[in-house]
Amino acid sequence: MALSVPAIMKTTAARLSALYFLLFALCAVLLVFYMTSLSASMLTGQTQDTINDEIIGLASAYKKGGLPLLVRVVENRSRQPGANLYLIADTNGQILTGNVQALEPGVIDTEGWTTEPFSYKRFGEGELDRLRSGASDQTTSPSTGDNVVQAEGEKGHNAIALVLRLPNQMILLVGRDLGEPERFRAVIRRSLMLALGMMGLGGLLIWFFVGRAALKRIDSVSEASRRIMGGDLSGRLPVTGTGDEFDRLSENLNSMLARIATLNEGLKQVSDNIAHDLKTPLTRLRNRAEATLSGKQKTSDYRQALEGTIAESDQLIKTFNAILMISRLEAGYSSEHTNRVDLAAAVRDVVELYEPVAEEAGVSLDAEVNGAFAVDGNRELIGQALSNIVDNAIKYSTDATSKPAVRVALERTHGEIRLSVADNGQGIPDDADRARATERFVRLEKSRSQPGSGLGLSLAKAVMTFHYGRLDLLPGNPGLSVVMSFPTREDH
Repeated sequence: MALSVPAIMKTTAARLSALYFLLFALCAVLLVFYMTSLSASMLTGQTQDTINDEIIGLASAYKKGGLPLLVRVVENRSRQPGANLYLIADTNGQILTGNVQALEPGVIDTEGWTTEPFSYKRFGEGELDRLRSGASDQTTSPSTGDNVVQAEGEKGHNAIALVLRLPNQMILLVGRDLGEPERFRAVIRRSLMLALGMMGLGGLLIWFFVGRAALKRIDSVSEASRRIMGGDLSGRLPVTGTGDEFDRLSENLNSMLARIATLNEGLKQVSDNIAHDLKTPLTRLRNRAEATLSGKQKTSDYRQALEGTIAESDQLIKTFNAILMISRLEAGYSSEHTNRVDLAAAVRDVVELYEPVAEEAGVSLDAEVNGAFAVDGNRELIGQALSNIVDNAIKYSTDATSKPAVRVALERTHGEIRLSVADNGQGIPDDADRARATERFVRLEKSRSQPGSGLGLSLAKAVMTFHYGRLDLLPGNPGLSVVMSFPTREDH
């Protein structure tokens, strides 16, 4: 989806990019001015040091041989390649010797360092306009009569100099051309400006390509979000596999959507279960009450009917409580507290509780617990899930071909604590049936000769989900083995 420039600038990414670019540009411009001024001041300082050294040498020559020796030294140094500026003038400013042909007016009128760079002309340099890149005139100073350069437009060669008065009032000027420092400063300025331009262009290109990619991914996320808000909970946010922030966000949101879909499905199942599976016991209650009220009945008959109604109501209450408990556990919410649970003690308590039931049904119930096993969880929930599994094992092992037996084992394997309940009954041979056995109100026994509501394994599965574990139904050859796998504290 193409976006206009105003629309792009409304995005946070574009605003941050523009803000960072402006901040970077401001810092870069300040850096350019700072570096150029620093380089110019450093070169100017070096130039002044060089001139001071020249002055010291000339002063030594003047002390040794007076003006004649000073003139000879100045003439010799003036002829050397790359020489500094040398000038000796009389008291009227008339140039006597040196390598300077003309100066700006007033340069040698004041003793000391020149306050500003001045234009000059060396001997043998041709026309003055070649030096100053503009029209100029060579005139004679009305006050001193010396040769001067009247600036008209841009300056030609620029220099700084130190002007001294000799004891005989003659004028000595020693200077240095500023062409090299100015060229160096210009090179630095051009380099920094070029670097600024390249970095700015690179930043714009990076923002264009990377920013566009980010905006496209945001658009795809927005499009997927609109579909999901439209009711399509099967939709998922796109994941490119790069592992960046967008992928991590999409993965977390996809996990959340999957969780929401699971909860919605669970809510739908609860509604369907209440509408269909609880209709039969409610109808049975009504029919029993209607049959009791029809005709004359003995007091014992009324009492028996009420007792049956109470028992049926208790079973309905247990079923409702189980459904609510399963829903809360699957939603990840429970008012129950969790702490360290001794699984070995829980196994011994459940086995001790069901030993009379197993003995009455003619089933051998044994427990194999070696060592201490502890997990983080809720003892009551774990005990209730284990009780449901043991109760199912006792009920469905009575049809075993050999002596019915149920064995409860607790062991540690592959970083897990496995609590298994195995019987030697008929079991569940079909894989699809084993997968369906943990659904609500599913009873694989077609004859329905055994009491139950089909919620025992569903509750056990919800309890294991609440404890970050899993419930597996495995073939026992013969029989069925129901395994509750708990993660250790390190894994959890």
